[in-house]
Formats: sequence, structure tokens, C-alpha cells
Amino acid sequence: MKTTILLNNETLGAGNDGLGEKLIGSFLRKIWMLVEKPDSIIFYNSAVKLLSKDSLVLDVLVPLYNSGVDLIACGTCVGFFNLEGKLEVGRVSDMSEIVRILTNSGKVITP
Repeated sequence: MKTTILLNNETLGAGNDGLGEKLIGSFLRKIWMLVEKPDSIIFYNSAVKLLSKDSLVLDVLVPLYNSGVDLIACGTCVGFFNLEGKLEVGRVSDMSEIVRILTNSGKVITP
């Protein structure tokens, strides 16, 4: 069964952004430690910033990507945040592929 994680923000949870930055880092590090990692992680809205050079979580995203987890950035979002050519890891895709991945996944997790 394919598993996809859907991230829509550069922080986890609502309230304090500093805490949210720590939580997203912790969440991704726990994903990295799983024996069975997800097939893909989709980044949309401000979550695409996590894939850029200024990201505080590149230390875990790069090994996740290198282990075979498909890191997918929403192309419209990358353009909106002026991140074309500035992603350090993962790949850019479009909403058609994102919808196909989500509908073909047996499990979709949105933390």
C-alpha cells in the first residue's frame, strides 16, 4: 500500500511559529527513523520553502530523498514564493500529478 504525506505549511500546527518549526523538524526526523518510510511527501503552499536552501530541515530531507522517498513540490507554489531554481532537494511537479499520486495512495497523512 502506497503512503503519501501531505505537508501544507513550513511549520507544524497553529499558534507559535517557533514551536511549529521545531515540531516539523521533529516530525520529519521521526519519519526518517521509520523502517517503512512513506513513498512520497508532497509539499504545497508554504511547505515548499522546506525544500529550499534556507530550510532548517534539509539535514533530514536530503537523506529521506536519497533513501528513495519522492519529495514533490507544487510548481504553482514554487512560483508563488519565487523559489524557481532554489530548491536544494526534491522535484517540482504539477497539480495533475499530485492528484494522481494522492488518489493512487492507499494512505494519505496530513499532520
